[in-house]
Amino acid sequence: MAGELTVLIMAAGHGTRMRSSLPKVLHPVCGRPMVEWVIEAARQAGAGRVVCITRPGEGVDEHLQATGAEVEIAPQTEGEGTGSAVLAARTAIERAGTVVVLSGDHPLVSPELISGLVSEHEEAEAAATLLTTEELDPAGYGRVVRGADGDVERIVETKHEGDATPEELAIREINIGSYAFAASDLLEALDQVGEDRGERYLTNVFPVLREAGRTLAAHRTEDVRSAMGVNTRADLIGIDALARRQLIERHATNGVAFTAPATVAIDATVEIGQDTTIAAGVTLTGTTKIGENATIGPQATIADSQIGHDATVLHAVLTEAEVGPGATVGPFAYLRPGARLEENAKVGTFVEVKNSTIGAGAKVPHLSYVGDADIGEGANLGASSITANYDGREKHRTTIGRGVRTGVHTSLVAPVDVGDGAYTGAGSVIRKNVPGGALSYSDAKQRTIEGYSKPPAQEERPE
Repeated sequence: MAGELTVLIMAAGHGTRMRSSLPKVLHPVCGRPMVEWVIEAARQAGAGRVVCITRPGEGVDEHLQATGAEVEIAPQTEGEGTGSAVLAARTAIERAGTVVVLSGDHPLVSPELISGLVSEHEEAEAAATLLTTEELDPAGYGRVVRGADGDVERIVETKHEGDATPEELAIREINIGSYAFAASDLLEALDQVGEDRGERYLTNVFPVLREAGRTLAAHRTEDVRSAMGVNTRADLIGIDALARRQLIERHATNGVAFTAPATVAIDATVEIGQDTTIAAGVTLTGTTKIGENATIGPQATIADSQIGHDATVLHAVLTEAEVGPGATVGPFAYLRPGARLEENAKVGTFVEVKNSTIGAGAKVPHLSYVGDADIGEGANLGASSITANYDGREKHRTTIGRGVRTGVHTSLVAPVDVGDGAYTGAGSVIRKNVPGGALSYSDAKQRTIEGYSKPPAQEERPE
């Protein structure tokens, strides 16, 4: 539809310099594939349509479809170079108004920069507007050559020796690979661009448009983060660090405290409430959500988990777990998938919980394993209490009622129920259901064998 902003994202190319079987644009930056960062920026800049240009068989289109990304796919089945890539999306843009072309390997491009590029393009009534900067080392970038009137004349590529003259190489202003076009002018010019060394370059439309008397403009930026692309894993390290810093600054602006931000790893999808403190050595990934006034860390690794307000998690590992308001976890605890702590519950030192619910105010203080169990409100498991949930063939469930107190070293052999207010004796193996309010224990007789261990014979020493 004319007048609707359409964004094309170059997502083709496996990226052999990454030395990976994973397509380059699917390498994650703070937990999100870099192409998804570009898609999100385009949406926030007001794009009505986002079209990803992919190579069939590389896996990018399959990934985008599997994740439900709201994008159109334009497969590039023939030709090489950025110009051929845009032509692959001809049917998607031939009726469009303004078309923005972005690189899928520039994950830190900002919505503000895209909006600024579009505004410059429309105010200048230009056929083409390119994004430029003088803030980066120009080596390897195309140089922007301007005419006597100061308008853009052409872009000189520098991929191969001899592509540019020494004077052109001395130019500081570079093309950073993002453009805005009038769709009809773009397609008309591309049809006139031939191949150069087997590739059709998108930048070769600029002299064609200039010769046709069309207006060419440039939007110069100092935003070097948006200009940074990824070609190697070393590039990815730098991009990831910048993205992480941006995320931490954004959370800090929203009221989150970081005691040692340089030691924190955080995914773009993580949510954190106001007045929460993130201490040193914390890693937060996936769909993790943390409420207000919580304390996380030091040294906590939390993936795809929910942490309630006023909760505390320190020196612990959580995966697909839920920690209720005011609950405490750690130190040195492990919450596996399906672990759920209700309000003010406690899982303490060297405790592992899997597929179990720890009721409100219940405590598993130390040295215990709780698997496939439901622990009632206010219960307390003594040190090294465990649920023996696996019989060698199937998993079974243990139910522990409200206010239950287990003695130290209690083994609960599932399936078994312990009624409300019941007790177990120290060292007991509980194989049968325990009625509410009862005391259950296994009474193995203690035997003592004297002289069982004799002192070693004294060695004879030579005189």
